[in-house]
Amino acid sequence: MAKAKTQFVCSNCGNVSQRYMGRCPSCGAWGTLVEEVQQPEKADRKSRVNLAGQTAKVERLDEVDIEETPRILTQSEEFNRVLGGGIVPGSLVLIGGDPGIGKSTLLLQISGDLSSHGQRVLYVSGEESASQIKLRAERLGVQGDAEFYLYPETDMSAIRKAIDESKPDFVVIDSIQTMQQPDISSAIGSVAQIRETTAELLQIAKTNGITIFIVGHVTKEGAIAGPKILEHMVDTVLYFEGDNQRSYRLLRAAKNRFGSTNELGVFEMVHEGLSEVKNPSEMFLEERLEHASGSAVVVALEGTRPVLVEVQALVTPTVFGNAQRTASGIDRNRVSVLMAVLEKRANLLMQNEDAYVRAAGGVKLEEPGIDLALAVAIASSYRDKETRVGDAFVGEIGLTGEIRRVPRMLDRILEAQKLGFKRVFVPQKALEGKQDEITDIEVVSVKTLADALQRALD
Repeated sequence: MAKAKTQFVCSNCGNVSQRYMGRCPSCGAWGTLVEEVQQPEKADRKSRVNLAGQTAKVERLDEVDIEETPRILTQSEEFNRVLGGGIVPGSLVLIGGDPGIGKSTLLLQISGDLSSHGQRVLYVSGEESASQIKLRAERLGVQGDAEFYLYPETDMSAIRKAIDESKPDFVVIDSIQTMQQPDISSAIGSVAQIRETTAELLQIAKTNGITIFIVGHVTKEGAIAGPKILEHMVDTVLYFEGDNQRSYRLLRAAKNRFGSTNELGVFEMVHEGLSEVKNPSEMFLEERLEHASGSAVVVALEGTRPVLVEVQALVTPTVFGNAQRTASGIDRNRVSVLMAVLEKRANLLMQNEDAYVRAAGGVKLEEPGIDLALAVAIASSYRDKETRVGDAFVGEIGLTGEIRRVPRMLDRILEAQKLGFKRVFVPQKALEGKQDEITDIEVVSVKTLADALQRALD
C-alpha cells in the first residue's frame, strides 16, 4: 500500500509547504502550519454543475442574458443597510464574530422573517439539535412557518442532498467549522475541510441562485478562523462585534461585492433577541456629562451613515519616566501623532503627560475625520477647560497643524443639526456652494489647530 502524501498548510493565509516550519514563509505567522493528507483531484470538480445536472458553458459577452433580479429586503433595516440595500439572490455571505455574540440569534431571526414572507429557508446546524433550535426560536418569538426547515447535520454530502430535495431559496450553515467532507481524511475544522466545504457551498450558490449564509468563528486576534482564502471566496464578509459587558452589537461589512464596505448596523441584545437601533447617535451620546473637560463629539462616517460619538480623553502628569499612551476604540498611534502635533503647533507640553483616550459606547473609530475632536478632547483635559455641550467637530489634522477636509461633510453637519447641536467645527472651504441647506446650526470654519482650540476652549 502506497504511503499517503502529506503537506503543511498555513491556517492563516493558506500557503502550502512540503515540510514543517515553525513560521509561515508567506505571512510570517508562527505555529500556523497544519499537516494534512493530500487528496487526489476529483474528475467532476473541474466544472460547475448545478443541482439539475447542467454545466456551465462558454458564452460571448454580448450574448449573455441578464435577468434583473431585485434584492430581497428583510424587516431589519440595519441588516439591509449593511448588505448594501438587501440580500442579493445567489450570494455567499460569511458572518463572523466572537462566541456568544449573537450570530446564530441574528440569522435565526432573519430566517424566520424570510420564511414568513414566502421564502423557503433551510437552517443547517452542526452545533445544536432541532429541539434546541426550536426552544430558542420560541424564546425569540420566531414563528415556525411552513417554509422554515431545520436540518441538524454536518455531512456535506447529506446537506447537498437535502438542498436538492427541499430546493430552498436560502440556506444557513451554522457553523462552517463543524461541516465536513466525508472523502477528506482531515479532522473537522481543519484547513482542508473548511476550504473544500466552502468551495462546494460556493458552487451550489452560484449555479442554483441560492443565497447561503455561513457562520464562522473568529480567532483570539478577531479574524475569521480558517484559511484567509475563505474570505476571498465569499461575496460578503460581515463581522458581528460587541462587548459581553454591553448589550449593544455592531454589524460591519468588511467586504461586499454588491455594496459599499465599512457599513455599520447597530443592534441591542434584549431578552426577546436582537432589536435594531434606529438612531445610534442618540445611543452613543445618551450618558454624556455636561460641563466635563476632556470630552468632544465627533461626527464620524461609518460607510454611508454619519454617526455622532463622544471622544473622551484624560491627560495627567506622568509618574514614571516614559509617558503612557492608552487608547480604546481609537488607534494608539493616531493618539501619539496628534499629541506631538499639539506640542509642536499648539504649544502644549505633552511629553511629560500620560494620555488615556477612548471612544464612548464601545464603537471603533478609524477614519481621519476624528482627528479634530480627538485633539480638542486632549487639549480640554490638559487645560481642564470644558467644551460646549452643543459643539461637534469634524476634520483631519495634518502634521503642520492644518485642518483638512474629509468626505460627506454636508451629511455630517445635517446629522449634527438633527440631534440639536448648536455649532460644528469644520475645515475651511468644506461647504463651498452648499451653505443654503444648513439652517439651524452654526458652521465654524477653522484653518489651523491653534485656531480651532482657541475658538472651542476660550
